[in-house]
Amino acid sequence: MSFLNRFSAAKGYKQSRPMVATFILTGGLVILILCIAFSILYGSADIKVSTIWQSLVQFDTLQTSHQIIRNLRIPRALAATLIGAALAVSGSIMQGMTRNPLASPSIMGVTAGATFMMAISFALMPGASNVIVMIWAFLGAGLGAGIVFGVGSLSKSGLTPVKLALAGTAVTALLSSISSAIAIHFNIAKDLSFWYAGGVASVQWIHVQLLAPIVVVGLIVGLALSSSITVLNLGEDLARGLGQKTFLVKIIGTLVVLLLTGAAVSIAGTIGFIGLVIPHITRFLVGTDYRWIIPCSAILGGILLVAADTVSRMVNPPFETPVGTITALVGVPFFLYLARREGRAKQ
Repeated sequence: MSFLNRFSAAKGYKQSRPMVATFILTGGLVILILCIAFSILYGSADIKVSTIWQSLVQFDTLQTSHQIIRNLRIPRALAATLIGAALAVSGSIMQGMTRNPLASPSIMGVTAGATFMMAISFALMPGASNVIVMIWAFLGAGLGAGIVFGVGSLSKSGLTPVKLALAGTAVTALLSSISSAIAIHFNIAKDLSFWYAGGVASVQWIHVQLLAPIVVVGLIVGLALSSSITVLNLGEDLARGLGQKTFLVKIIGTLVVLLLTGAAVSIAGTIGFIGLVIPHITRFLVGTDYRWIIPCSAILGGILLVAADTVSRMVNPPFETPVGTITALVGVPFFLYLARREGRAKQ
């Protein structure tokens, strides 16, 4: 047994479970494909499976059902997959680097910061392109995260998980309030309301084309950092002792989080708790090796958001419930459970 494995065993960390992880990657991929297929099949328009197949192999521009499938439902399902994967991987990386089980883009101010800067872009540059909006979202994600960690670091006792969560909640409320004020003053409330609700209803192929390369690059870099994040998650002193460049790992990991979260928010708006719930479920299943956690989180995150998007269309048809509401119904009880558990651990 290696030194790292002996250390993690002595500290009580769960060892990796490659068999379970492999099953999640293979079986989860099958489930994800089935969820995507069901998402394409279900909607306000009654479409048969045979029609979906025909639209893929014999596309007819004159048939409305083919247009719905190719131009609306397929990009929507693909975007939900990419966004769910991006948010889940962002949460995994944040929790691994900070050793904070409460860390996630929606709680650490990253999502609120991206939405805040998007409100500014709508106010100052109406009609801006998708690329410009995405750049503003990246800047806002960095702003939100910087404020939260800056406020949290003012505490004499350091950055505890609960204090970071409280700072994130406060900063999120502040940035959301300012965003609302900007929306009212500049009469862009209607434009910004979609990002507050969160969803992929209006996604088009151009959004998928912008999102896909960013998510792929983010996942590749995250996988390249996975071994370093595993060591860092065991303790910063140990990581330095093993020769890890912890500062560099944190910088690159933070950039990946900002890249993935900024892209996701610029397309789908505020969709919370995926980055909180999925990493915990993944660690419970596969252990603490981030070489497995990151890819498995991507698969499970995609499944969750595609399923939530489908459920959002089934709650009150033909109207759609914001998908952020569906994820919050899962995430809020989970967050309260984690906060209570962490509070007990500190007593």
